[in-house]
Amino acid sequence: MSYETNGRGRQTASQLNGHSDGDLSSYAFPDHRLRRKLDDPSKTPLVLVACGSFSPITNLHLRMFEMVADHVRFHTEYEIVGGFLSPVSDAYEKAGLASAKHRVAMCDLAVDQTSNWLMVDPWEAIQKDYTRTALVLDHFDHEVNVVRGGAETSTGERKLVHVALLAGADLIGTMSTPGVWSESDLDHILGRYGAFIVERTGTDIDEALSHLQPWKENIHVIPQLIQNDVSSTKIRQSLKKAMSVRYLIPAPVIKYIQQHGLYIDDSAVPGIYAQENRSGTPTPDGVSDLEGLRS
Repeated sequence: MSYETNGRGRQTASQLNGHSDGDLSSYAFPDHRLRRKLDDPSKTPLVLVACGSFSPITNLHLRMFEMVADHVRFHTEYEIVGGFLSPVSDAYEKAGLASAKHRVAMCDLAVDQTSNWLMVDPWEAIQKDYTRTALVLDHFDHEVNVVRGGAETSTGERKLVHVALLAGADLIGTMSTPGVWSESDLDHILGRYGAFIVERTGTDIDEALSHLQPWKENIHVIPQLIQNDVSSTKIRQSLKKAMSVRYLIPAPVIKYIQQHGLYIDDSAVPGIYAQENRSGTPTPDGVSDLEGLRS
């Protein structure tokens, strides 16, 4: 697969600056890495959408896209034309949630410097109210198929792009729990769009799927051949203890966290903002470099 970029990888983060909640006046859908032509005209174009907190984004979030891309290439009739991260808005009010501005910026840094086909869409993040996942997928379907007309084949034929949810097995676990998701939303998400689910340590995927039988044909399960149970929660816990998170999250994200003092409980870790750099001079940010988060 070939992917193109036009260098606008950080556009989405800047769109949040100066935004009031729900203000879409300067919003622009990020399509700089969205491929408009299929390499194989017999395939169905596919866009993957990962919704979540991303507080902060981890290497596993990024790896999930790559694992699904391999699965799609070897085991399906789809051809991926783009992938999107959609950070939840501040209205979600989850414990440990950094502001949408910071989370979008960190996601933007992560994909800008590590991927040539992933993008960050701030649309959900700038909503005043919490937006249901079903409506987020509708938003992507509208932008990709209605506004941009889907994808084109080498023969000039246009095909609608299939939009699908990308998620970890823990999300499917909640979908199989009575009362957590409405039946109508489940049918909309799994019936209309479908999902690519990456197995995760500690989740009984078979048990979860047994409760989602009406949509089993639209749920693709991808095994983790190399086990990785990194989570944003564990990253935040490590940061609060001044422990290293190097190689667990992208290096530009670590630097951003340091610069903005995110996820660090200075009352629990006295002196972390007074660490010195190698020359012995306190840094303006209070934390030296990537070593500054080590204990």
